[in-house]
Amino acid sequence: MNIEEIFSPEIPFTPLVTKKTIGITETSFRDGQQSILATRLRTEDLLPAAEMMDEVGYHSLEVWGGATFDSCIRFLNEDPWERLKNLRKKFRKSKLQMLLRGQALVGYRHYSDETVKEFVKRALGNGIDIIRVFDALNSLQNVEIAAECVKKEKGHLEMGMIYTISPVHTLEFFANLAVEMEHMGADSIALKDVAGIMNPLDAYNLVHMIKKRINVPLHVHFHCTSGMAMMGYMASILAGADVIDCAISPLSMGTSQPATETMVAALGGGPYDTGLSIDSLMPITSYFNKIKKKYGEFILGVDSVDVNVIKYQIPGGMYSNLRSQLKDMNASDKFQEVLQEVPLVRKEMGYPPLATPTSQLVGSQAVFNVLAGERWKIIPNEVRDYFAGLYGIAPGPMDEVIQRKIIGDQEPVTCRPGKLIPPELKEARNKIKYWFVRKEDVLTYVLFPTIAEKHLRNKYCKVVMRDIGLEESVDGTAYPV
Repeated sequence: MNIEEIFSPEIPFTPLVTKKTIGITETSFRDGQQSILATRLRTEDLLPAAEMMDEVGYHSLEVWGGATFDSCIRFLNEDPWERLKNLRKKFRKSKLQMLLRGQALVGYRHYSDETVKEFVKRALGNGIDIIRVFDALNSLQNVEIAAECVKKEKGHLEMGMIYTISPVHTLEFFANLAVEMEHMGADSIALKDVAGIMNPLDAYNLVHMIKKRINVPLHVHFHCTSGMAMMGYMASILAGADVIDCAISPLSMGTSQPATETMVAALGGGPYDTGLSIDSLMPITSYFNKIKKKYGEFILGVDSVDVNVIKYQIPGGMYSNLRSQLKDMNASDKFQEVLQEVPLVRKEMGYPPLATPTSQLVGSQAVFNVLAGERWKIIPNEVRDYFAGLYGIAPGPMDEVIQRKIIGDQEPVTCRPGKLIPPELKEARNKIKYWFVRKEDVLTYVLFPTIAEKHLRNKYCKVVMRDIGLEESVDGTAYPV
């Protein structure tokens, strides 16, 4: 059997482009550290690397969004807006990129249109160049407002789709989705395989289909969880992909992306050279090897191939969260049962891709189904909202019997859910009027009111102490006079 016979007979194995420079987006500041170090890297340890990275010549650097915003205020006592401003000062030559969850922004629920518009405006104003907007359900309704605002504010709109496998998620489905995204004004499109389940043959065929139908660059983002990502990248490049996401080697592989150095070496000197130099990457590699040791307690431990992801489609973060959740409940022995329950729950919920926040919804429900001893006996409020349509329209049909059991005679929402959410900023501004420092603080409070309150009080006190000439601030529980 020759290589032409391995690939789809509908799409002969002929490289779409025989020579082009492949761009690399460096993810170590966002997805790399999120996948390997539980998003615990402090700004003080990012800034020295930023100066070195600015000289490399990356297509872009993903430095913000996703879980980094939450982690800054929840675990690190840092201001995510200050992080962005400080990074922007260091990156004078490079384009900075962020990940935005559509109407959910960087949080875990939908926010008002007003909040979405203000957040996008502030993100671009504080230094972001490229905003990758996606929705966990691949709902274009849920990214509509954010996409419009990115364009209005003159940012680069990259629209992302979440790859998954189900009866409704065919290659044709994703190719058509890419066309719709271009019609919505996407400046580029990202194909995101967050679970690492796309085999290289499907990667070749899908990228080939998409590139035949769109006229904007295609960016591919694969995770290494199953061990197929690097093969998928090569297949995607042969099919016409323009940019690949990579992480510097200490923060790569496992549940992260392929290593930057590896892909630069693999493509170097050939028709798909990246234009990057291995020599310029070595000091960055050395730096992060040292930094990684400092954060050893947060290493997630998934540093090899995880075959479970191929069968259950569970991303690495969800996999470790399920283990942790069951351990806290003294039910670690139920882990295999929960793994087997996940695909059943996902089918009954209409095959949502397992990305934030739907991965949490499906995972939590699977745990409750197993531990309660009766399926769909205990139902979290967020799962109830999902069946009521408050997260958007499911990709496939939901189980009608289960849906009626959960929401009764209530008619599920079919319009864009964000349209139903009233403005939030004025009320939030009134609640924190005595201790917010700038307009971005209001957004922080709207996104995470519980954990933001202490963070903002402490920040306000530090500013007051500084202004009256004191060297040390009061602790985080102090209240301004």
